[in-house]
Amino acid sequence: MRRREFIMLLSSAAVTWPCATRAERSAMPVIGLLGSDAAPAQSEWTDAFLQRLRELGWSEGRNIIVDYRWSEGHAERFSEIAAEFVQRKVTLILTHTTPPTLAAKQATSTIPIVFATAGDPIGAGIVPSLARPGGNITGLSSQIPDAAGKRLELFQQVVPGLRRLATLADVDNPYAALDLRQFNEAAGTLGIEVLSFEIRRSEELDSVFDELKRRADALYVLPVPLSLANRARINAMALNARLPTLYAVREYVEAGGLMSYGPNWPSMWRRAADLVDKILRGAKPAEIPVEQPSEFDLAINLITAKALGLTVPDKLLALANAVIE
Repeated sequence: MRRREFIMLLSSAAVTWPCATRAERSAMPVIGLLGSDAAPAQSEWTDAFLQRLRELGWSEGRNIIVDYRWSEGHAERFSEIAAEFVQRKVTLILTHTTPPTLAAKQATSTIPIVFATAGDPIGAGIVPSLARPGGNITGLSSQIPDAAGKRLELFQQVVPGLRRLATLADVDNPYAALDLRQFNEAAGTLGIEVLSFEIRRSEELDSVFDELKRRADALYVLPVPLSLANRARINAMALNARLPTLYAVREYVEAGGLMSYGPNWPSMWRRAADLVDKILRGAKPAEIPVEQPSEFDLAINLITAKALGLTVPDKLLALANAVIE
């Protein structure tokens, strides 16, 4: 082969190879991950999801693409991000908690949607049935009927003599109504008065705390995107107000809260990867039942307990899955 022909052949290959690479990448399934918080705050859940995907044979950049979008606690971003995914024609949308899941559902009725957690999928209108979700959506429900009562009973062991407990909820979140109803019923059975405080924006926290610290003995914060994004700030304000805090998930306790009892979110994100795997291999979301949590966490922050002058019984510590000290 003459030198000129050889150079032309190399030049042709140099043009062709990148095109083939782009074609291969475009053929990969694309998961649009709609995060309700910021990337660092959700890293444990995202890592659990990606690790399980790898175990199932999916690797980022090799045979799958994950397109990350973070709302950073701003609810108005949910619809915008969902619309971006639909415009890009992603293969599947992965969500977390109720509001972003509803935004994704409103944005598309054809692209499969998997929610890693949702407080009340039926009551919020995400699915008509857990056994038969129908449509293009399935996932994992974090709803536990008797969790509120057990959560309060455990909390009373750390805060004996509890009489007035404030709740802090984002009232625009559809999950809030169910959680508050169950919580109020459990509190009534235990003789605890519940004082409800509403919040829609993080800017309202200062005024809300000015009021609740004068009236309450402790605080229960609902697990919604607004409180999740502001959990460190909420815990700092509660500690300053000398208010023991109760939560439904461990991540709030890791950020300085006193105690939590509820589903293990990393395990739910791992299960979400299993559902994604099924759909990528041809299963229809409508035919995949919505799952309920199988792992639960009791988390206690001894640093916060000490700062509040509270003693955690040894018996309760022995039951804890996570103890921060």
